[in-house]
Amino acid sequence: MTSPDTRTETGSPSTAPEDDPRDEAPQFVLPLVVRIEKDAPPARTDALETAARAVLTLLADERAATGGDGVDGEWARAVRDWQDARIRKVVRRARGAEWRKASALPGITVTGERAEVRVFPPVPLDGWPKELVKLQVSGTDLADPEPPAPLPAGAGPVLWLNPELEMSAGKTMAQAGHGAQLAWWGLDEAARRAWLASGFALSVRTADPARWAGLTTSGLPVVRDAGFTEIAPGSCTVVADHPALRV
Repeated sequence: MTSPDTRTETGSPSTAPEDDPRDEAPQFVLPLVVRIEKDAPPARTDALETAARAVLTLLADERAATGGDGVDGEWARAVRDWQDARIRKVVRRARGAEWRKASALPGITVTGERAEVRVFPPVPLDGWPKELVKLQVSGTDLADPEPPAPLPAGAGPVLWLNPELEMSAGKTMAQAGHGAQLAWWGLDEAARRAWLASGFALSVRTADPARWAGLTTSGLPVVRDAGFTEIAPGSCTVVADHPALRV
């Protein structure tokens, strides 16, 4: 599921797809592939959390870093090009031989309780590797066998989902990745190192409807979708609640 965001935060206006100046730049996309075997699909929340951690893992990887000594990581140019345009993420599914072929490409596999998500360095919007372009976007509808456990008071980073929106699992995985990325951008280096050391511990939960409006005006990063798929342009999809960003 393709899910471009407008890279805005609380209080910032969303930008309509037709008048965003970033559309003038070459368009790149961050591919994510979730493993969904017929007999052992992951739970939905597990997949959402694993996708968010996969995005963070790539952002923190030295191969994606712009070197202070002038030596860039091998993925740094692609990451810069991707971030200079719309922040697009595409979630596809694979199983069996498809998953093995995808796993042979340069990338990082992140695991959850049962979920496996492989994230790849950004690629041109129309220049996908053949091993990935054949993978299906549809069919990522996952379910939680039981409702996710309530979060304790003072829980760590939480990506709050809009309770008023219905999104497919693939779309929601991309949105969770957007939220994690906005949180990462908002942190200082010390907070980033601490989050990395925790293995990017985080939770994804649907917000209580009574709390949602307050979350979107709290000063925390908010993902506003560009509206190319499933939902209306400017929809607030995720609030990224990291303790180091709370005001």
